[in-house]
Amino acid sequence: MTERISLRQLHYFVSCAEAGTMTGAARQLYVSQGAVSVAIAQLETRIGVQLMLRSKATGLTLTEAGRLLLPEARALLARADELQTGMRDLGQTPAGRLVIGCFTTIAPFLIPRLLEEFQALHPRVTLDFVEGSLTDLQGMLREGRCELAVLYGVDIQPGIDFDTLYETRPHVLLPSGHPLADKEKIGLSDLVGHDMIALDVPPSLSYFSDVLASAGVTPAIRHRTESFEMVRSLVARGVGYSLLIQRPKLDVSYEGRGLAVRGITDTVRPLPVVLARPAGVRLTRRAAALTAFCHANIAAYAEAI
Repeated sequence: MTERISLRQLHYFVSCAEAGTMTGAARQLYVSQGAVSVAIAQLETRIGVQLMLRSKATGLTLTEAGRLLLPEARALLARADELQTGMRDLGQTPAGRLVIGCFTTIAPFLIPRLLEEFQALHPRVTLDFVEGSLTDLQGMLREGRCELAVLYGVDIQPGIDFDTLYETRPHVLLPSGHPLADKEKIGLSDLVGHDMIALDVPPSLSYFSDVLASAGVTPAIRHRTESFEMVRSLVARGVGYSLLIQRPKLDVSYEGRGLAVRGITDTVRPLPVVLARPAGVRLTRRAAALTAFCHANIAAYAEAI
């Protein structure tokens, strides 16, 4: 009878993949390097394929089989963790560590409140987070580095399922002394002839360009930046206008310079914010609890911004 693989072997495998060396994995696991090496060798023997390439110069490199196994191993270990920590009382209380991903510009408006309020409701869940781009977050979901992710619902890749939480619409950001700041709302055609400061974090730039193109406007982009606050600081300095989705409570830049936020008169295609998860993967109890919490509360968070 073929021996089954063990959770310990999978745990050591994931640690090696994350650390990049067996020495680093052994240090994280508080075991000897020999114990890690033996566990990986046993795992490869029982699966029947090589999972890692060893090199003194470059450390460990996953083979194609190793790359395929890694997200499955992470998911299985997460389920085992839930069985151990989350079902001591017949599984009625979500428990264990839960990592949620969040799009980089949404995170400051969502994650701090989510950490406090979800944690208060589910004290046995240890909620953690990672930030990233659309591509980064979807990769993290597929690799098992996070169980859920809040991101914009565009360019969703195969293998990712999602539900819409709420829809957003952009606003125009102007320096407080800009001639257009006298208007309560601004038509997109009013922006012709003015320089634009572009938030260049996908899908922001392509979405805002499409919004402007719908009104026949080709943006005159003066500067591009991946920093939300750099956009606001440049606009406050009078370098140009911008289009943004998220709005801080205070309409001032880091330097304390004033900003004018104005609505748009044109009908603009909304940009949905979604809660994404790996397709075909059964949610852990803690991830299901967070999913329910997000559907019940995040739309209200957005309205409060």
